Amino acid sequence: MVGSSHSEFDRGTLLGIFFAFGLVFLAIALGGSLPTFIDFPSVLIVVGGTLGATLINFPAEEFGRSFAVLRNAFRPDVSSPDERLRKLLALAERAKIEGVLILESLSFRELDPFFKRAIQLVVDQVNPEEIRRMLSIEIALLESRHRRGAQLFQFMGSVAPAMGLVGTLIGLVQMLGKLSDPAALGPAMATALITTFYGALLAYLLFLPIAGKLRARSEEEILVKEMTLEGMIAIAEGMNPRLVEESLLSFIPTGLRFSRYR
Repeated sequence: MVGSSHSEFDRGTLLGIFFAFGLVFLAIALGGSLPTFIDFPSVLIVVGGTLGATLINFPAEEFGRSFAVLRNAFRPDVSSPDERLRKLLALAERAKIEGVLILESLSFRELDPFFKRAIQLVVDQVNPEEIRRMLSIEIALLESRHRRGAQLFQFMGSVAPAMGLVGTLIGLVQMLGKLSDPAALGPAMATALITTFYGALLAYLLFLPIAGKLRARSEEEILVKEMTLEGMIAIAEGMNPRLVEESLLSFIPTGLRFSRYR
């Protein structure tokens, strides 16, 4: 009852990346010129410049944490609001019938650390206002970490096209310096044009969409945690399960409330 968790990869993210990059490179391959779009110096300029600028703008520790948060875009570990509501109502019913101490045995099977901590605080009969204070701080800190993670990828999405333009300028300068050598014009022109392509590709098909997905995942996780907080406080106060349901229905989209819970 208590121990489920979302561990599957998000198909939407994976399909989006597959279609975005796959169809672009398929279109290039159909034109018979895929090797032309592979240029190692351009990769160094765009990827290296973007990572370097990001490390300058963000502390190294935060850079590492943000890439740890990246898994939320591909493998979200968050229950849906309706799933969490069902769990909370089940806990409220057990607590009303058998007392809050029965919840301790149920908490051992819960995989969400926040939910598990909330259950334990109720079992320990901590004052509801103190529960609210402690868990609200945890939610605020989580929201801050997630926001900074999304900001990092947003920054990378804004820097990558700029690095593409830098590569274009480098390629043009190299080309102008080798006008007397026609054989050297081709590689210089490739660097000039392909860096812009790489910058736009990484920004608009990877970094910016990931930033948007992380913001969406964060909002969903914060919603579930706020629902958990309100539900566990209601249980701690001994509220009737029906009233717990009524108080938590506001977290569920309007169109789903009657079909699922009434």
